[in-house]
Amino acid sequence: MKTAVVLVTGGSSGIGKETALALSRAGCTVYEGSRRDSSIKGITHITLDVTDEASAQAAARTVAEKEGGIDILINCAGFGISGAVEFTRLEDARRQMDINFFGTVNMTKAVLPYMRKAGKGRIVNISSVAAAFPIPFQTYYSASKAAINAYTLALSNEVKAFGITAVAVQPGDIKTEFTASRAKSAEGDAEYGGRISRSVSKMEKDEENGMSAQKAGCMIAGIALKKKSGPVCTLGLSYKVLCLAGRLLPLSLANKIIGSMYAG
Repeated sequence: MKTAVVLVTGGSSGIGKETALALSRAGCTVYEGSRRDSSIKGITHITLDVTDEASAQAAARTVAEKEGGIDILINCAGFGISGAVEFTRLEDARRQMDINFFGTVNMTKAVLPYMRKAGKGRIVNISSVAAAFPIPFQTYYSASKAAINAYTLALSNEVKAFGITAVAVQPGDIKTEFTASRAKSAEGDAEYGGRISRSVSKMEKDEENGMSAQKAGCMIAGIALKKKSGPVCTLGLSYKVLCLAGRLLPLSLANKIIGSMYAG
């Protein structure tokens, strides 16, 4: 029986790497695409810049030609910025959207022709609980993940006639290098009464005490290998309960609670 061929973006570190490893252990043929060189046993590295459409097309073509197709795409490449909306440079906000959202768009467009021709495929887009609960002083990160959710929901209806499924996965706080690599700006902290630095500090503490990257990767791999699932999946029971509560509570109340946690 043919093993599933998987392409994971952002697979050189963090949950992308752990997802790739979990899929490799499950017997899949795994390729990881990232800008930096990577050597992971059992996984083939492809140099990839998800913000470059030509690079995305080339990566998908390389895998499809070598393996005869692509069964699963996992869009895990991403990064985060933090700071007040008022003081965030538009070039930084655009870069946030370019990598997190349009990187997902580039890769999805690149693999769809191969999946459509095969009459099957699964696209897993890594979102965040921040999509459901936008976090103050991480506005653009939250917006990029909310865009991924909306994109995935619409995409799933467009491609289901071709036997292709799409799912957005919402992790909560995960302990990875993502925390240290966040592009932080405390500009305007004095004007905002220190709330910018307090908010980001709380978020980083939550991340450092969050789910392990290995556990998250195993859960994402499990979702990727499912034939069917809901269009949005949340990792971890506590976050599933939180998202359910968020749908049941009035939006003004849910947003007030998030504000009390991260904007006080």
